[in-house]
Amino acid sequence: MALLVVLLPADLDNLTLGPPAVEALARLGVTSVTVARDDRTAAVILEGWAFDPGRPHAALAALGATSGEARTLQPIVQMAVTAAMREGEVVP
Repeated sequence: MALLVVLLPADLDNLTLGPPAVEALARLGVTSVTVARDDRTAAVILEGWAFDPGRPHAALAALGATSGEARTLQPIVQMAVTAAMREGEVVP
């Protein structure tokens, strides 16, 4: 699944996730949006099988942001983690 992390100033007034933004992101192939923030930075994580994170300008526009006020990060490694077996444990 393609993933893009968008970092924005937390006080950015024009960051929006209303219906028009969600519809625009869906047209770009985004199927999941996660938002996290602290007092200085907001992170918007966009995911989707048909999403092309290599062309982030349309996604930034949908969020109401510009490349001048946002940083974008693309994943280097993405993995699933399962419970580790304990020493001597036998798999049933």
